Amino acid sequence: MLRRRAAAISVLAVLSAAFATGCSAPGADQESSGDNSGPIKIALVDAQSGQLSSLGAWELKGARLAIDEWNAAGGIDGRQIQLGVFDDQGDPTVGTNLARKIDSEGYIAMIGTAESAVTIAMAPILKQAQIPNITSGQSPGLVAVGSEFLFLNGPTSTTYDETLARHVVDDQGVRSIAMISNNGGYGKGEHDAFLKALRSRGVTPVADQVVTTDQKDFSAALTGIRQKNPKVIFLGAEEVESGLIVKQARDLGITATFVGAAPQGTPVFIDTAGARNAEGTIVSSPYLSNEINDASKKFAAAYRKKFNEEAELHGAKAYDGTQILLTALKTSNVATGKDLAEAIRATRYQGLLGAFAFDKTGVGIFETSIGTIQSGKLVAAS
Repeated sequence: MLRRRAAAISVLAVLSAAFATGCSAPGADQESSGDNSGPIKIALVDAQSGQLSSLGAWELKGARLAIDEWNAAGGIDGRQIQLGVFDDQGDPTVGTNLARKIDSEGYIAMIGTAESAVTIAMAPILKQAQIPNITSGQSPGLVAVGSEFLFLNGPTSTTYDETLARHVVDDQGVRSIAMISNNGGYGKGEHDAFLKALRSRGVTPVADQVVTTDQKDFSAALTGIRQKNPKVIFLGAEEVESGLIVKQARDLGITATFVGAAPQGTPVFIDTAGARNAEGTIVSSPYLSNEINDASKKFAAAYRKKFNEEAELHGAKAYDGTQILLTALKTSNVATGKDLAEAIRATRYQGLLGAFAFDKTGVGIFETSIGTIQSGKLVAAS
């Protein structure tokens, strides 16, 4: 009996060892990215499902294009770059769990997220783990986190909305302006930044409506706005919600011009609102189209060839951010932690969005341009 029990224990030990070896956590491997050999592990965290999944899809394609180009050219010091893709579902709680996961699985840097609230939730964990993070979020709340490991691959809402207010108020002389924004991380950042820009010009919105991030019916808020008969309505919400707001506004007979930032320049916004309803929307953006210059044309052609679709701002932002990260890894001999963060901050990069030079807050670009939606496309304002 004792002999049988010992044999059984021995078999169980062998099986346990076998399963431990064969069933490691997803994304884990036997080679550490901190060594001088093996793949360099970069994580991409974004919403790959849910209402914000279009952001994740665009960001993944931009990052994938940059990494594939580097890998095709031999990688970094002969090492290939390995991209691990994680779905945060647009949920800050899921994001914090993923921050711990990528730390435990040996990723040395992160691209994403495109959702400000999720990035803000992840930032303290990534800071503690000393994992540099290049985000596509634009809320000023990202800067307020105060992490030396957090970098933005585009301007903050302050830049977007100051440019927008300058165009609408200073250049066009419009002072009858209403606002509708959501109470999420992005919406709050946009609301506060645009309101500050208006107040600095002595303008008080005729209406200031705040909705929830998951709201679908905006009739009450829009009825309140319609009673004020504004000439311009500012949108502080993501692509789908902004599109629904515009569609419902037009159905209520509201004829005001809509204005906004990055989400309002995307195909998802235009498709959700309907091209006719979105016509004339004024957009503040650092990347107005794929035809701005030779660099954007080259990027757009490569993007179209690889993914069989047209590139847009979010893919361009992710491409720039990934290029900056890979350049920093190259110049620093694949540094990690604080050394990699310092290498990113020291990187000067002429990107699709402009000339990047990061300041101590992690912001690297400070300019946007004005475009309008015409015949279903975003074009530079004349």
